[in-house]
Amino acid sequence: MVNTSKQRIYNWYISLVAASCMVLYGYDAAVFNAVQGSKNWVNYYGNPDPNQIGAVNTATTVAGIIVGWFLTAPLSDYFGRRVAMFCGAFVVFFSTFIQAFAPAGHGIGAFIAGRALVGAGQALAIPAGPVYIGELAPPDIRGKIMSFWQMFFSVGSFIAYWVNYACTKNVPALGNWDWRMVVIFQLLFPGIICALIFFCPETPRWYVQHGKMDEAREALRKVRETEEEVESELLQIKQAIEYEKHVIDGRYAPLWKDKSIRKRLLLAFVLNFGQQVTGQGSLNSYSTIVYKKVFKDNSTIQLINALNGTFGILFTLNATWTVDRYGRKFLLFVGAIGMAICMVLSASVYIGTPDNADGSKDTGVASGIVFLMFLFALFYKPSWGAAVWIWSSEVFSMNVRAQAVAMSAQMQGVGNAIVNQIFPLILAKIGFKAMYMFAGINVLLAAFVWFFLPETKGYALEDMDTLFGGVSHTEKGAHFVENEVLGEALGKEGTELTVQQVEHASNKKETV
Repeated sequence: MVNTSKQRIYNWYISLVAASCMVLYGYDAAVFNAVQGSKNWVNYYGNPDPNQIGAVNTATTVAGIIVGWFLTAPLSDYFGRRVAMFCGAFVVFFSTFIQAFAPAGHGIGAFIAGRALVGAGQALAIPAGPVYIGELAPPDIRGKIMSFWQMFFSVGSFIAYWVNYACTKNVPALGNWDWRMVVIFQLLFPGIICALIFFCPETPRWYVQHGKMDEAREALRKVRETEEEVESELLQIKQAIEYEKHVIDGRYAPLWKDKSIRKRLLLAFVLNFGQQVTGQGSLNSYSTIVYKKVFKDNSTIQLINALNGTFGILFTLNATWTVDRYGRKFLLFVGAIGMAICMVLSASVYIGTPDNADGSKDTGVASGIVFLMFLFALFYKPSWGAAVWIWSSEVFSMNVRAQAVAMSAQMQGVGNAIVNQIFPLILAKIGFKAMYMFAGINVLLAAFVWFFLPETKGYALEDMDTLFGGVSHTEKGAHFVENEVLGEALGKEGTELTVQQVEHASNKKETV
């Protein structure tokens, strides 16, 4: 039976507000892909060459990597997840105007600067979003809620591509506004996030980490149904954080010193890097120039992109019923194998069929290639799209979660920067044979998942440490919490008690 309590409904609401950060990423990934098909955009910026095209995307990812590695975690940990999301959305909002109104001629540099600011804003908001969702969602629906995180990427692409398609049908009337309109619509969701985020509670784990127990309790009461659940989870959080405070040194040092955390970080690095080199990252950014090898009409290409964005939403919804039923590992393995097959077939169809006189393909062949690209998205969206974010956001302990998720997320940027810079050149030289390269990468990713990745389905966040061979922060932290409570009972608040003192205090309390 579906749980429809007001707490569960509210949990979904605040999670979807946070998930709107992913719309920023989805819309932006589609924007530049879309405007590349505009002759007005190409002429406005002096017909940029493949290296300049690659640089536009690389600026976004490099700025994101720098901000994500060095600024996101301190901002999120010190000021809270909500502040990080707000700041990121605000930067994206501001940078949209730079992209839309950069000067003509040699103004591609200003456009690139605007893209770099978008990357910086995304790097602030996007890592904070899944951490926020993971720290508030109950374990039994955490995977399901987090699947909407990736679906909102598709929502962003959906809006961008359909706006762009509408503009391609009115190019003579719009002029340069045929691409400016697409860029301007990027204001929509940053505005929504900035307006709503501070009406959502901060996470109870952040409150406890900063000694705000009453605020943590009130936050939990909004998303848990009974007082017993609230107090039980609050105690677990406090125990884990007390252990991390007393035993673990610093916020970044454990990422490398603690064998269990280091293992999780390296696995998350590979997963997030792999997400962008499956081929989906290149298709997000360059499907327009890929489809130009099959179709000649830009309006047709943009319609295909818009339909791909639409089906992407439906495909991602598959994660909502599969991720908690079959697990993250199953989805990632099947997704990688499916994507590899689609890439092999699409390249083989293209290479094995003749071209028309204008360089396009016959309708049947072109439709077959488009079908295989859509089938590729069907495998990608619930697996390497959604499950990577779910796995990465739930495996780290509280003391390093913001840092680790931010750093892991920026490995997507590293993969994106590498592939997006070289893909236009590879496509120009070998055409659809590039898809064979992606097929090989996906086979390697499937092997990685099969042999190295533990399943995390159904585990509470505080239990992840034991899953990866570490100590239970909750169990170890119970000693420190008990010391604190018994220290007050003995009149020794703020001192560390010995085991004998704890036993004596316990006996004293029982006698009383």
